[in-house]
Amino acid sequence: MFKEILENVNKRNPLVHCITNYVTVNDVANVILASGASPIMADDLNEVEEITSICTSLVINIGTLNQRSIQAMLLAGKKADRLKHSIVLDPVGAGASALRTDTAFDLLKNIHFTVIRGNSSEIKTISKRSSTTKGVDASSSDAITVQNLKKNVLFAKTLSKDTGSIIAITGAIDIIADDKNAYIIRNGHPLMSKVTGTGCMLSGLIAAFAGANPDDILKATAAAVCTMGLSGEIAYNKIKQIEAGTSSYRTFIIDAISNMTYDTLKGGAKIEII
Repeated sequence: MFKEILENVNKRNPLVHCITNYVTVNDVANVILASGASPIMADDLNEVEEITSICTSLVINIGTLNQRSIQAMLLAGKKADRLKHSIVLDPVGAGASALRTDTAFDLLKNIHFTVIRGNSSEIKTISKRSSTTKGVDASSSDAITVQNLKKNVLFAKTLSKDTGSIIAITGAIDIIADDKNAYIIRNGHPLMSKVTGTGCMLSGLIAAFAGANPDDILKATAAAVCTMGLSGEIAYNKIKQIEAGTSSYRTFIIDAISNMTYDTLKGGAKIEII
């Protein structure tokens, strides 16, 4: 299913401009490199448009905001929009504070995002301007379960139609949807939530895959989510073998992404289309 998607990332080596939070910036860069793409980080007002113009895709992550970075995000996003680049929004913690929520909506007002990726609480904030976001983590009341899966698939498809963006709701069960189709992905491991930045890494990975596959963003996004989730499973099996902890787990996730092949992904992907 994803053979061409993976091949294109390595063949085209997309350059991904990341305006991301300073807590996870190094891991985002390493995951993008591990995938076969190349990262560049720039958020100074004097260069963001120029850097954006030489890239293939852009990821905007609002995890650590300040007024200067907000302006940089708007400049870079508008430039990427004009150039028709793939643009990924990661609304980290939207709903946790007025600044984060207002910034997310200001970005959505001014930029057309190719993909919006967040946890269920963040995506519900994007949809309704209200949420039970718990810091930067999803509230348990917003979690996607087998029982509410169909309802959340419909929600994602409707939001995709309203925004014109691919919607990626990630958690124990992932939903990646446009207005007509949705991928349901069950890869991953609970320990991933104990490593800071796995969501940020995933948004960078999505930007890399989308930048290399601009003609099939839905499938590219699903491939990135599968790759990250399966890498979490592979990494967990490794730390169990050597009785290691979360620091090693983070490293093994990046290792698994760098070693990911189509055969590995095909054999391990837990995915369905509805």
